[in-house]
Amino acid sequence: MKQKLALFLAILGWMAVILQFYLMMETSTITRLESVIRFFSYFTILSNLILAISFLIQAFQKETIGILTPITVYITIVGLVYQILLRHTWSPTGLQMIVDELLHSIIPGLVIIYWFVYEDDEISYNQIPKWLIFPLVYLFYILIRGHYSGFYPYPFVDVSKFGLNQVFINSGLLIVVFILFCVLFVWIRNRNLK
Repeated sequence: MKQKLALFLAILGWMAVILQFYLMMETSTITRLESVIRFFSYFTILSNLILAISFLIQAFQKETIGILTPITVYITIVGLVYQILLRHTWSPTGLQMIVDELLHSIIPGLVIIYWFVYEDDEISYNQIPKWLIFPLVYLFYILIRGHYSGFYPYPFVDVSKFGLNQVFINSGLLIVVFILFCVLFVWIRNRNLK
């Protein structure tokens, strides 16, 4: 059952990412290359892509690959940030609305449930610094690229709008949220083992 659910989540993730890519390319008013770069500049897309790849691997091997908890943290943050900070910024319709809900609501919810039921790796608080590498590298990437391109994928990291100091404060708060969720997931997992 675990491998079947992993395959289902992998297919759902791939479908959502591919459909979002198609929709972005269809509605883009900038060059194809810039559209592709921007597509892969969203934490939502990268997190769902990592999820789709890892769940596909999980579906075809019995051993775990040891990254379910950090992936669950990333996709949880994707869902929370979208629901709290971004949902009100636009009103997608049709296929875009379906893809939007898949990426930001349905997949995060299902992955949290999957994690709760099937996480069987030993995890500890000592692993949290490693789990933070991806969001920190991502943050530096979008800030550096944004400085040169003028494009920031999320409004709360838009230096041209808020200034560098406020963006560092916003980013610092998000990193704290990442840490808190890492701690929470480790605590829940360790509590379930008792």
